[in-house]
Amino acid sequence: MDQDFSLLVRLRTRLRNLLMEVHRRWLVHVWGMDIAPGCRISFKAHLDRSYPRGVHIGPETSVSFGAAILTHDFSRGLHTHTRIGARCLIGAHALIMPGVTIGDHCVIGGGSVVLRDVPSGSLVLGNPARVIQSGLVTGPHGRILEPAERPLSALGEEPRSTSRAPHLTRSG
Repeated sequence: MDQDFSLLVRLRTRLRNLLMEVHRRWLVHVWGMDIAPGCRISFKAHLDRSYPRGVHIGPETSVSFGAAILTHDFSRGLHTHTRIGARCLIGAHALIMPGVTIGDHCVIGGGSVVLRDVPSGSLVLGNPARVIQSGLVTGPHGRILEPAERPLSALGEEPRSTSRAPHLTRSG
């Protein structure tokens, strides 16, 4: 029984991933959006189709259900580019306004309204969205990596020596 269930789960996961890739390719080839391979775009996400060439999403980024990425503002007659970096997570029902650039390794909290550019490695929340934490390193699809999981180059540190500092050694 458990084997049948796990087989069905694996089959469902593979089918969903295949359908998500077909959806991504449809957005790229039919609508002309710039969405990198490896992105996960929810079937219920709203990507602006009034200026589809203005949507740019980096590799290994996830856009959750109900999130809206806008590239137009009809009240100002504006059609502009909205960019989302690599390895980001756009939370459920987040709203990304036209012309915003979100850097790499960012997490946008659910329901946030992003009005301004977001620097790389940021966690932003709220309406309007504000930077809550900086210096994040995320893995694929915006999963926040714990310090032990981060590559040393991402931490900006050299490996630490295990020997004690001279002022901490016992004399005598």
